[in-house]
Amino acid sequence: MKILVVDDHPVVQHGLKGILLKGFRNVVVGEAGSESEAFEQIRRHPWDLILLDITMPGRGGLEILKQVKREKPKLPVLILSIHSEDLYAVRALKAGASGYLTKDAVPEKLVSAIHKVISGGKFVSEALAEKLADGLAVEDDKPPHEILSDREYEVMLLLVSGKTVREIARKLSLSEKTISTFRARIYRKLNLTSYAQLIRYGLKHNLTD
Repeated sequence: MKILVVDDHPVVQHGLKGILLKGFRNVVVGEAGSESEAFEQIRRHPWDLILLDITMPGRGGLEILKQVKREKPKLPVLILSIHSEDLYAVRALKAGASGYLTKDAVPEKLVSAIHKVISGGKFVSEALAEKLADGLAVEDDKPPHEILSDREYEVMLLLVSGKTVREIARKLSLSEKTISTFRARIYRKLNLTSYAQLIRYGLKHNLTD
């Protein structure tokens, strides 16, 4: 089995590699720390599974996921994130992910999730499965932030968490001007006029980890 780990943190890469080597026999683990490295690996080698972080520099994990599914629609992708599933799981599954797992999960759970995804199944928690069974809510009941693009949504969460424009720009490897543009779009789409209103909106809709 060949698994590609896509995460921009070397410590996380090393830890995941250790778990995989211990949890599977005859596994080959590849590593990529950026979008360009990931697609170089994906295009050059056959993989059985990709473990992908949501928060990646550049276009971000969700956009990387969508590109992977365009190029390799049958290649399963399991999302690993520091963010709770309430914030990103539905978006990830809609984009083509085969499962969603938080990074604080025990190694045995990761191994179990990989077995399920490799065999063609979907890995989701009971709570998320129930939410999906309910149809992800009726269209008219969806909150305004559902209309945000994946990148706008990511920037919104970072703003709600207290990050400044400069900090977000550095984290996402984008310019401060680009982040400011995203912020303006977020305010417009959510019908907000200030940062204080955004914070209140985030609290109201439980958009914090």
